[in-house]
Amino acid sequence: MENKWTFLEEGDKRGVPVSPFLSTSGIVVKHRNEEGGMGIFFYKNATAGGDWIIQERIENSEWVSSLLPEKAPLSTFRVITQSRASIDWTEGKEPKLDDIDALSCVFRAGRAGAATDHDSILFDIDPKTGILLKGTTNAHWYRLGLHEALPGMCPWRSTHHATHHPDGDILVEGNQVPDFKNILTLVETSHMKLCPDVPLVGWDVVLSADKSLPVCLLEVNLSCNFFRGSFDKGLYLDFMDDSFRALHRKMISRESGNDDKK
Repeated sequence: MENKWTFLEEGDKRGVPVSPFLSTSGIVVKHRNEEGGMGIFFYKNATAGGDWIIQERIENSEWVSSLLPEKAPLSTFRVITQSRASIDWTEGKEPKLDDIDALSCVFRAGRAGAATDHDSILFDIDPKTGILLKGTTNAHWYRLGLHEALPGMCPWRSTHHATHHPDGDILVEGNQVPDFKNILTLVETSHMKLCPDVPLVGWDVVLSADKSLPVCLLEVNLSCNFFRGSFDKGLYLDFMDDSFRALHRKMISRESGNDDKK
């Protein structure tokens, strides 16, 4: 599922509301200031065996837009789910929805003028109520260079302190995500249908302006992090403990020469 085209194809086949893609064979892009056959780029669509996924632009819903400044990018919700079906997974195993738990949710409120919500304020969301909590930033994760390790340069940590979006002084804290329970059910069901053997999955969820597809999955991330979101540590640590115990049993079994599939 890390292959974004595989994710979209499989999601579409299994009834998961993924971001829509176009079936055109490709697109041609021409540089505005080059002539003589130069500055032309051909992008062959994945639907025609190419390497590019060509999609219509997705716009933020009216509710999401109300929390953002003008010229903000598509701003998504990162939801992390865990799958107990992944413990001692065997081919043919039938996963159940009860095997999947949504752990955390973060609203990535994009900055004004940014191309994507990777440049954003990360507002934590109470996973039980869908209420937006205080925000923070992870911009320091991406600062490069040895000089950043010097005292007083790059901060090691950031705190949840933001109540407003800094671009426009828009109050975000205290708002409630609409239809939040159904968003969690969507990602839990998608984890069960698409990749139940994967322990932890990060979903990028879009609340869109398209009334025919108001909620959809932009992509799935299998090397994911919580983006500073709060989560039930007891639930998570019990899952980690059980997962590593299962891996340890498999390691011991293989070292002893037994083919243990219990």
